[in-house]
Amino acid sequence: MSVITCRECPLRPLPLFLTHSTEELELVQSSKQRELRMQAEEILIHEGQTDAPLYTLLSGWAFRFKTLSDGRRQILNFLLAGDFIGVQQKMGDAAAHGVTTLTDAVFCVFKRDALWDLHRKSPSMGFNITWLTAHEESLVDDTLLSVGRRSAEERIAMLLILLFKRAAALQADGGANGVPFPLTQQHIADGLGLSLVHTNKTLRKLERRGLHRISDGRLYMRDVKALARLADLYGDGRPPPRPLV
Repeated sequence: MSVITCRECPLRPLPLFLTHSTEELELVQSSKQRELRMQAEEILIHEGQTDAPLYTLLSGWAFRFKTLSDGRRQILNFLLAGDFIGVQQKMGDAAAHGVTTLTDAVFCVFKRDALWDLHRKSPSMGFNITWLTAHEESLVDDTLLSVGRRSAEERIAMLLILLFKRAAALQADGGANGVPFPLTQQHIADGLGLSLVHTNKTLRKLERRGLHRISDGRLYMRDVKALARLADLYGDGRPPPRPLV
């Protein structure tokens, strides 16, 4: 199967992503090695791995996680198309977290030293990587706020809105006909520090109130404003325009 060039990337025409110069695209292309296709529930990066390359998620869903010695798992954040993966490992000796696919997924694979090349050869691309890293940190901050201070209803409302807005930005219809939602209730529980039973009851309660609907692997928003008020969401949750590596 042929490899998609950076110029032909299906993500670049989307309004979500910033336009890059010809020189920037050529630099990214020179660092790209191949594309990796994975099935759902496969591990992309193992916790403690020291030789993982850098990735951009081209299609599908994945998540970052950490586990305790007894197997308890905390999902740090969910990854959607356009997310850049692996920068954290390059700042240390080993990956402090793992990455697992939620769905079948395609990743652009970059050379292990691509991070340094991008910073050295293009200050603008170096800034873009810094922006992406800071943006991912802000998503983790939102999760920490939810786990630490929000109620179960507020936590789930926040997660639903943010994931809906992120997924909708990748669709031509802006989410008018719903968005893919491959998360199980266990994924939600692991991402928000809730028990599976509490997650189930809360999702049902919010759906009965007419705030959202999850059906056949898709998420539909019924009353975004009410859900945002419940989540105590600052802003509208819409992802800002972002660079694409």
